[in-house]
Amino acid sequence: MTDMTRRQFLTFTSASLAGSSLALLGFSPQEALAGVREYKLARATETRNTCPYCSVSCGVLMYSLGDKSKNARPSIFHIEGDPDHPVNRGTLCPKGAALIDFIHSPSRLKYPQYRAPRSNEWQRITWDDALDRIARLMKQDRDANFVEKTPDGLTVNHWLTTGMLAASASSNEVGYITHKVIRSLGILAFDNQARV
Repeated sequence: MTDMTRRQFLTFTSASLAGSSLALLGFSPQEALAGVREYKLARATETRNTCPYCSVSCGVLMYSLGDKSKNARPSIFHIEGDPDHPVNRGTLCPKGAALIDFIHSPSRLKYPQYRAPRSNEWQRITWDDALDRIARLMKQDRDANFVEKTPDGLTVNHWLTTGMLAASASSNEVGYITHKVIRSLGILAFDNQARV
């Protein structure tokens, strides 16, 4: 500081005085940078769901933003474990923690497709066409293979050529109704991906 000229001294002191005066008037960059940011989930819609990956059936909380108007689709931007879920109590495995990538993947299948016999091309069909085809094929198979009575004359009402695997993302209520429908058709081969 001993090599400072008079001009440098006056420049330094005037800059210090101007900076401290601006700080007293409210122009401090420290206060501007210390502003409170909005919590990222404050305006989000929370939706509870079940992780679709494995049979553990961990609970997840999905957060989406969207104004819920008719033509606007909400977009999921954050997923975390559900702390109130009895299976995982808020924890998620690496696959469950990366579920957001699964949801926004460009290769995610969002509609039914059909491949004709001996064809190598998949064609997009409507949900109505897919459900009608499934129902028609189930009816044909049940009519052809339904066992009403055993050779001894015992009534069994079994359909042994078709099975059902329910998804792990179903609630208890959906699982109950699915079980009732499948058993009423006579299907014996019934299982659920989840062991809950």
